[in-house]
This record gives sequence, structure tokens and C-alpha cells, in this order.
Amino acid sequence: MITASEVAYADPVHDALARDVDGVLWELCGGTATGRPDYAELHPGRQRETMENLRCAGCNEPAARDGGGMLWLLPLLDAVTTSWEGVRTAIPPVCEACAEKSPRLCPELRGGHVQLRVREAELVGVRGTLHPRLCEPGVPEAGAVVGYDSPDLSFVVARHAVRELRRTTVVSFTAAAPSQGLRRCVPALRAVAR
Repeated sequence: MITASEVAYADPVHDALARDVDGVLWELCGGTATGRPDYAELHPGRQRETMENLRCAGCNEPAARDGGGMLWLLPLLDAVTTSWEGVRTAIPPVCEACAEKSPRLCPELRGGHVQLRVREAELVGVRGTLHPRLCEPGVPEAGAVVGYDSPDLSFVVARHAVRELRRTTVVSFTAAAPSQGLRRCVPALRAVAR
């Protein structure tokens, strides 16, 4: 439900359980993780946990780190870029083992990807459904990226945590296979250029 000051779940118990320490309302998701990972669709609970704790989304082990920073593997953006500084992403970092196998298993990475070492990765906001304020025209906007400093934050139901990657070093680019072409990344995993 939408009130004058925020979006909320109608059940106050669900609403309280779905809010983080900063008061951000998160999408409620059920189910138990079973079977092989679906690399193109990361469960919102797993995504939030791995982004907050900087763990690998594939195996939940600590993300790979070395002197160059933490390891990130991102699909190539629609726009051709050589600078990945300041990219905002909902994709968690990876460990070395998952960095090797993910490009074979994830259809979005097979479409071309970049491997980065990142020294700073600040949590800057969330991606989710942004609801219009009470008495304002409009429809909810799915996939909206909302910063923690935005007045819109209390009107979003978050699905993914978003980090801004800084002090980045490109380790490698892998182009799409000739038959693949560059494909648009699915919203659940797409890196967000500023």
C-alpha cells in the first residue's frame, strides 16, 4: 500500500520483517535454493546477501581478492566503453573458480564480458519497483535504480542492492562469439552505466 510518506506492506509484521536497518523495504521472496544456479536470474535474497557481504553469487564463498582489488565479471554494456570507472551494478563479485565457469554457464556472459579488479565498491542504492507518490499520476516503474540519498527511496520496493565500482582495472575483455552477437543483458543482472 502507498501512504503519504512511503510504500509499505499491508501486514505490519511482513512490513517490519521486509525492511533493512536503513528502513528500505525489500521484496518478499520465498523458496529454498535447490538445484544448479540459474546464472541469468539470481534470487533477490541471494543477490542482496552476496552484495552486502561481498561474496560470490555462484557459490557464496568469499569473492576473489588480490593486490588489484576484488574480482568482478560483468556483461558488456550496450554502449562500447573502455572505462568501467563509476559503473553501477547489481551483479555481485565472483571467486576465481566461478569466474572461470560462469562465462560458459551464463547466457549473458557468453554475449561478451569484461573481467575487472575493483578496489572500491560502495553500496549506493537499490534497484526495484518505484511507486508514484500518493495522489500522483503514473504507474509503478519496475527496474528503477534509486540511490540511498534519493527522496524516492521510501517509495521503492527493492529487489537488488547496487554498488558503484571505483578504482577499477580492466583485466580482460571477451567478445561475443560470432554467432552470438552482443545481446542486451537481462535487467536482473545488467550493469548500470551512469
